[in-house]
Amino acid sequence: MEKKIIHTNQAPQAIGPYSQAVLCSGQMLFISGQIPVVPATGEIVSDEVAAQIKQCMENVKAILAEAGATFDNVVKTSIFIKNMNDFSVINEIYGSYFKSEPPARACVEVARLPKDVLVEVEAIAVI
Repeated sequence: MEKKIIHTNQAPQAIGPYSQAVLCSGQMLFISGQIPVVPATGEIVSDEVAAQIKQCMENVKAILAEAGATFDNVVKTSIFIKNMNDFSVINEIYGSYFKSEPPARACVEVARLPKDVLVEVEAIAVI
């Protein structure tokens, strides 16, 4: 198996012992969970869930682009949210990134996320 680390300055830098993404055998792209950090500043985009999910998706988009992919290549996502009451707002914005044939997905409420954000998104893509 060939393994290539994917890194871009257009997404938040890893703050621990992990990579932004790993491309396996030139086909399977595994994107680490993206929180709503603005890459240029390292700060959380906002306290609002709508702005947070949009930033998460933009971070995923930047990593996909670095690997030569788009949201059309995504086959599975996982969304971790702090409050299930935010589901409809998150779902609407998340859905706008997939024009047709959305990927398989899990969405779960969790007790706490890094930096106390409201949402985190991870993805798997096939290139």
